[in-house]
Amino acid sequence: MADLRLQRNFGIAAHIDAGKTTTTERILYYTGVNHKIGEVHEGAATMDWMAQEQERGITITSAATTCFWNFPTVQGKPLPDSKKYKFNIIDTPGHVDFTVEVERSMRVLDGLVALFSAVDGVEPQSETVWRQANRYRVPRLGFVNKMDRIGADFLMVVQQVRDMLGAKAVPLQLPIGAEDNFKGVVDLITMKSIVWDDATQGMTYTEGEIPADMLEEAQQYRAELVEAVAEYDDQLMEKFFEDPNSISVDEIHEAVRKATIDLSIIPMLCGSSYKNKGVQKMLDCVIRYLPSPLDVEAINGTDPDDAEKQLVRKPDAKEPFAALAFKIMTDPFVGRLAFFRVYSGHLDAGSYVLNVRSGKNERISRIMQMHANKQNPIDFIEAGDIGAAVGFKDIKTGDTLCDEKHPIVLENMFIPESVISIAVEPKTQADVEKMGMAIAKLVEEDPTLRVKTDEETGQTVLSGMGELHLEIIVDRMKREFKVEVNQGAPQVAYKEAFTIKIEHREVYKKQSGGRGKFADIQFEIGPADEEFLAQDKGRFQFVNDIFGGSIPKEFVPAIQKGFETSMNNGVLAGFPLENMRVRVFDGSFHQVDSDSMSFELCAKQAYREAGRKAKPIILEPIMKVEVLTPDQYMGDVTGDLNRRRAMLEGMDTRNNLQVIKAKVPLSEMFGYVTQLRSLSSGRASSTMEFSHYAQAPKNVEEEVVTKAKGKATAN
Repeated sequence: MADLRLQRNFGIAAHIDAGKTTTTERILYYTGVNHKIGEVHEGAATMDWMAQEQERGITITSAATTCFWNFPTVQGKPLPDSKKYKFNIIDTPGHVDFTVEVERSMRVLDGLVALFSAVDGVEPQSETVWRQANRYRVPRLGFVNKMDRIGADFLMVVQQVRDMLGAKAVPLQLPIGAEDNFKGVVDLITMKSIVWDDATQGMTYTEGEIPADMLEEAQQYRAELVEAVAEYDDQLMEKFFEDPNSISVDEIHEAVRKATIDLSIIPMLCGSSYKNKGVQKMLDCVIRYLPSPLDVEAINGTDPDDAEKQLVRKPDAKEPFAALAFKIMTDPFVGRLAFFRVYSGHLDAGSYVLNVRSGKNERISRIMQMHANKQNPIDFIEAGDIGAAVGFKDIKTGDTLCDEKHPIVLENMFIPESVISIAVEPKTQADVEKMGMAIAKLVEEDPTLRVKTDEETGQTVLSGMGELHLEIIVDRMKREFKVEVNQGAPQVAYKEAFTIKIEHREVYKKQSGGRGKFADIQFEIGPADEEFLAQDKGRFQFVNDIFGGSIPKEFVPAIQKGFETSMNNGVLAGFPLENMRVRVFDGSFHQVDSDSMSFELCAKQAYREAGRKAKPIILEPIMKVEVLTPDQYMGDVTGDLNRRRAMLEGMDTRNNLQVIKAKVPLSEMFGYVTQLRSLSSGRASSTMEFSHYAQAPKNVEEEVVTKAKGKATAN
């Protein structure tokens, strides 16, 4: 049995271009996994193994790897009593279109290294990543990268983490020099300077005295550090007031660890991954302050047969087996790979597990330890570890795998909504079948990719998180699955909503010789209650208020199903309904002619008839947009945003650039990047992520409805 105290499961997450993959490459080099550093800009990064990632220099899919690190070390060299720590690391994408990769990684990690660019600070995707980490209560370290770049400012980023993310960021280091002169850091715990040796690619470093001109600043920040963590140890607080110098280094480490695991502070470090500075110290801090699987609370789940019954699994190999599948990947050589995190128990290759969702036992033919897209077979896997398995016949992201004698359902992960669609069709008859198989595999891998068939046109419609997401999907269909497709222009994923509650009676009667069909329901229909939506129980609220047997109990599920399935097609233009509440309170039935099918069809008919009276509206996706532009283009950029129906939310300055924050409807944002480049001579940049759905103005609603009806008529 492995000693879980010597293990860390952590991820690296940040805004696009903050240096996540570059940092991971350095970790692989320092831990001895790679003997050469792979560079992202050369398309040679180990963790960016997909062809699309190497071409574009961005991470698209999260990649897992395992490596080992000796701790403690002195000046970069292990000591005789150093212990070997095992790291399971997940490198995640920074682009908002692939945010689900970060989401599912957060769900299974014990800790996180949040990267920030020393020049750009807290960027929009940094905020998204932070919210995801808060959702799963993941302890984190902050690592301010790119300290060698012009405009780098470590303390500015620390302040932004406090102001913009609402976190108690506490520096553990101060940089010695900045930009071209960045050569080392002051360690505020040991009160020593660390200067890296460029000749060994940062592998070794020398410790020395703090530069005289930094001593006062270092003492001030050390006092702030001790004060921030002293509340975790009363003795520490007393010592601090009596004599701050009497506090030992080990006492501070212990207090920082407790406060970090409790999410009370965020220790902040700095370095330059590209210049090989600061990464080893960051790994030491991962061991010192981020939790091992034993430090994390036991995972909670529910009994599959009784959702109210709470079950607990401790991180122990002797407990019953429980794991969560967090990612599915199709490998051309081994087939379907399911990545999973084991929370408790022990699993041997060749044994069986229960998939709670499907209710089937599955044989795990092989267990792998992952290294990007390469696999190393292992004989077994135990609590606290992350691995991948081959052999599943039916598996989806978020499935719970467990011991068949001790079933448990672990909490699933949050999957964001798709906001943009494209229609695709195969170019040739030979591509028809191949396209179906390709889409099935891609949907299995990517829970944010939705697929449906447009009933009017017969086209396959793919919905995703953004234009880049869908572009990559189509590219993968061509390269990996050899499917040639024609694609339509991107379409906005609108929704519909009811605005008022109305009562309605619907009678369904069919008589066509022999036994007929009869159903009669009286109900109230309208938007779902705020309290119901706040509980996150789904989009459909069904209330059964039938008394006195006016409709037999066995027909009620059919009524519920009829209304629920109808929600996929709105009454205005056929877009899905945002949410709905139906309260059935009366009705009647026929002893012979009534059956479940009659009541289901009656509910579908009732939805169409009553829905028109409930004042339906069109909802459009609103995006959170942030534009960075030099001063001189400010007027043109804001004018252009106003023409796009933007709601300007604020302006700020960052590194001599103006930051414009706005909420803009997605329908107005197609082609925006190109337009922004031409407005600013290529000097402005923008980021965009989904914010919420809001009612579309009347003229937009009319246009959308007319277009939808025109399409239906044409077919």
